[in-house]
Amino acid sequence: MSTTGGRNTSLERFLASMDYATADRVPNYELGVWGQTIERWEREGLPPHTFTWDWFSGEEYFDMDYREFIPMDFGMMPPFEHKVLERTDRYEIIQHPHGVVTKALIEGQVRGTRASMDTYLRFPVETPEDFRELKKRYVADLPRRLPAYWQSRIPCWQNREHVLVLGQNCSACGFYWRAREWMGTENLSYAWYDQPGLMHEMMAFFADFTIEVCRPMLEKIDVEYFNLNEDLSMKTGPLLSPDTFREFIFPHLKRLVEFLKSYGTRYVILDTDGNCEVLIPMFMDAGIDCIWPLERASEMDPVRLRSQYGRDLRLWGGVDKRVLARDRKAIDEHLRHLAPLIEEGGFIPTVDHTVPPDVSWENFCHYMERKRALLEGAEVTGL
Repeated sequence: MSTTGGRNTSLERFLASMDYATADRVPNYELGVWGQTIERWEREGLPPHTFTWDWFSGEEYFDMDYREFIPMDFGMMPPFEHKVLERTDRYEIIQHPHGVVTKALIEGQVRGTRASMDTYLRFPVETPEDFRELKKRYVADLPRRLPAYWQSRIPCWQNREHVLVLGQNCSACGFYWRAREWMGTENLSYAWYDQPGLMHEMMAFFADFTIEVCRPMLEKIDVEYFNLNEDLSMKTGPLLSPDTFREFIFPHLKRLVEFLKSYGTRYVILDTDGNCEVLIPMFMDAGIDCIWPLERASEMDPVRLRSQYGRDLRLWGGVDKRVLARDRKAIDEHLRHLAPLIEEGGFIPTVDHTVPPDVSWENFCHYMERKRALLEGAEVTGL
């Protein structure tokens, strides 16, 4: 992306990047870090309280761009009671607010980040009757789904110089995400075939519910984007076939995207880890403008994806967290590969997930310094 010579607002930078236009630099975004990473960096010299650790909203220390996320509540109302059902010196069995019961290892937990994945024991939906009962917790037109202050903020939002996002990260969970949360991955994988009627009902309900939660806000204010968290992929491909996606999810995703855009949402972004490549054509046909975070361990190379899908698909992420754990030379070579895409536009580079604790503070600072230079239009030869 070419530079203009002046200093732009964070909103102008975002729109220029997404529209392949000129600005002083590409937006500087990152996702965040593990709790264990915070501990390591503070041992290596990071002064405590340097960060807010809300990297989606920005960090002054690294001159990250500010985004405002309107805190919409798309969850259960009322939620299930959060309680520990069993606890030993090694693990605890927990009922979570979304009704899922897990067994979680206590050892290695730091600042709320567990060192290993929980074991999932039980889910709230096993039968169609369970789902119809669960729907009672998803009444859309409850005032408390919107922030109490929202109407008083409208004059400020109408004159904003920053990016405004409808919903927080992981608040607007997608079709696959929510169904997996209700049923579990294994049960859901069977349900597409064994209970198709239930799955059609779920997907239609999810679209209707999300539309009605968003409607009051979008009737008053437009937003730069809406992010749909899906996580429907594993390392080598999606967790459901293209035919299954096309039959059950695609028509309702398209309907949701059409609603959002008709009410002033400029872009609709889809987030999934893993390799979702075989579904990208359907994402685009449904109106999705951008995918992220492009997990490199799953062969999601943004340079290759741009050459294959062109400028209609914007890309975010694509920086391999594994490379950041190596050395400065490896980091520089990795960023050099991404430099032409940064220059072209429609691409905002970030680490391809939150930063794990094998990345040193020194390496991360080097990465941010080099990335910032490229965002500002530095020549590749400068790396």
